Amino acid sequence: MTDLKIFDRMESEVRGYVRSFPVVFNKARGSVLEDESGRQYIDFFSGAGTLNYGHNNPHLKDKLIEYLHTDGVVHGLDMATSAKKYFLESVDRVLLKPRGWNYRLQFTGPTGTNAVEAALKLARQIKGRQNIVSFTHGFHGVSMGSLAATANAKFRGAAGVALGNTTFMPYDGYLGPDVNTMAYFERLLEDPSSGLDHPAAVIVETVQGEGGVNVATQRWLRELQRLCREHDMLLIVDDIQVGCGRTGRFFSFEQAGISPDIITLSKSLSGFGLPMSLVLLRPELDIWKPGAHNGTFRGNNLAFVTAAQALETYWADDAFEQQVQAKERQVRDWLENLVHSYPDAGLSVRGRGLIQGLVTVPGEGLANRIAAQAFEQGLVIETSGAHDEVLKLLPALTIDSEQLAQGLNIIERSVAQCLSQRTTKARVLKLGGAR
Repeated sequence: MTDLKIFDRMESEVRGYVRSFPVVFNKARGSVLEDESGRQYIDFFSGAGTLNYGHNNPHLKDKLIEYLHTDGVVHGLDMATSAKKYFLESVDRVLLKPRGWNYRLQFTGPTGTNAVEAALKLARQIKGRQNIVSFTHGFHGVSMGSLAATANAKFRGAAGVALGNTTFMPYDGYLGPDVNTMAYFERLLEDPSSGLDHPAAVIVETVQGEGGVNVATQRWLRELQRLCREHDMLLIVDDIQVGCGRTGRFFSFEQAGISPDIITLSKSLSGFGLPMSLVLLRPELDIWKPGAHNGTFRGNNLAFVTAAQALETYWADDAFEQQVQAKERQVRDWLENLVHSYPDAGLSVRGRGLIQGLVTVPGEGLANRIAAQAFEQGLVIETSGAHDEVLKLLPALTIDSEQLAQGLNIIERSVAQCLSQRTTKARVLKLGGAR
């Protein structure tokens, strides 16, 4: 039995993931975590999308160790360093020039919410307006500005103060498959008596990870960009969880053919689990005064080293992209077959790339039971959605097909066991009622 007494005694009650995975992890490599007893777990969690290239990726680790051995600068605020220089060159060579893009890079504080805060703050300065449009089920962080644009009541309720200057619009599919929510948004923008204060910007996730793996269609995203252009609003794409290759291409919005004004990145940007956050913005939007938005840890040189290496190793051509797409098909086919095996269970599948969700009926707690059973069988996986009704698969993009199949097998066994238990319980309740 794992001894968690020191965590229970000393760590705040705010801790979350340790409650789902109550062991002390000791080692990690690739897509395998190992606890202090030596038991191994396949990782379908990937640090909530922070470890797209797996744990302790040797390509990145070797470059990091080499940099440390040369006494390379570790902390540099926003000073120029060789590590930052090489990262900028890599972004330009690997990401921007092949796409014909022109963005400036702003290094913010170390986490995703810091990038969102900077993006919203800048948009309001540029447009001289306060209101931001976000979407139902959206998640953008838990510091005050990004929290105001986050929909989940659990997070909003923890703020302790009113959260304003944000209007929520229905996300794609929120009102059902036959309702065009962009038409609703457009009607409000066009009507001067709709009550909608003219937004400075719209912030959107192309796939809502925390919101339940909700996927926006390409057409919906293009319509959103059109509205932003026609109504003088900046388009901010929050690519923090589903960027860096998670949906198959480096940026999640590429397939839709849109050109955001501002892009936020974090999580797997460093590639090694090191804190790093970034804002990409069109050059004409860069109206910051020197030092107007700063932070002590916006110069994580170790993250620059691994981030540059990740770009050079995996994104210099389209070979890795094709591998991710092949694994997407493997996961999707497996999950679809699982759904068809239980036609009366109310299951469905949604997702893009290697963020896939097995959707259960809200309110039954089935997804949480499946996740708990999977952990007992050696798989680390989490749930998401307004009612935790979605089993969210986030395997590393580098996971091999055999490990991927092993993890999917565990999910299949866990689903079978949980549904069997539900059927048995229902029979017992029925018999009890008959008596």
